[in-house]
Amino acid sequence: MTKKEYKKQLYDLQVELVKFQKDVISKDLKVCIVFEGRDTAGKDGTIKRFVEHLSPREARVVALGKPSDRDKKSWYFQRYVPHLPTGGEMVFFNRSWYNRAGVEKVMNFCTKKEYENFLTEVGDFEHLLISSEIIFVKYYLDISKQEQAKRLKDRKENPLKQWKLSPIDAKAQKLWDDYSKARNSMFNRTSFVFSPWFIIHTDSKKEARINAIKHFLSMMDYHKKDENKLIFDHSVVIKFDKTCFENVLFK
Repeated sequence: MTKKEYKKQLYDLQVELVKFQKDVISKDLKVCIVFEGRDTAGKDGTIKRFVEHLSPREARVVALGKPSDRDKKSWYFQRYVPHLPTGGEMVFFNRSWYNRAGVEKVMNFCTKKEYENFLTEVGDFEHLLISSEIIFVKYYLDISKQEQAKRLKDRKENPLKQWKLSPIDAKAQKLWDDYSKARNSMFNRTSFVFSPWFIIHTDSKKEARINAIKHFLSMMDYHKKDENKLIFDHSVVIKFDKTCFENVLFK
């Protein structure tokens, strides 16, 4: 995808997002989108393109830091509940409660019991969200090991990206296989009929961003929706099922 093609498509899609948000506001809809994925897979950039031209009063990005001592003593999902959308709002989670199934699992930040409790409870939690008429979608941004190595190197060398580096990033390559196992287990146990995982391949940032927006809007119903602009690439955005493993669609 050339830069010119990318800018044209992005503009058209952001116009569609504004149309969608008008409906969200006028109909008091509640929208919650979760973005998970490997380090450097492009969560920040993808979310930025979603919210860039939305009304900031009705569109929020939630990126929580490490839990406080109080958070650690509370029901696991409790710290996320206050950030859920009210009527007329769109909320974008840049990492979410699925930290427990990924980073916390791999880095031993939680116990085995806490991990298993999470996997047992998360389906009920998300079912409650959907029963409360929250439009709920969850994406996992995946990236190849080689591309991740390139982006980590760029973060180290680019002074404008130094803030993105963290001790956890430093271990991303070393613990690649552990993260793969944790991700696969998460998909198997938390991709529900009512709340499936959608996987976005992000080795090409431009294609990932464009197809993420197309895919999301293709599932929504809103006034003056232009279906022709929302045809996404099924090799970039994939709904998870067991055949993903068989076809080696990700590693």
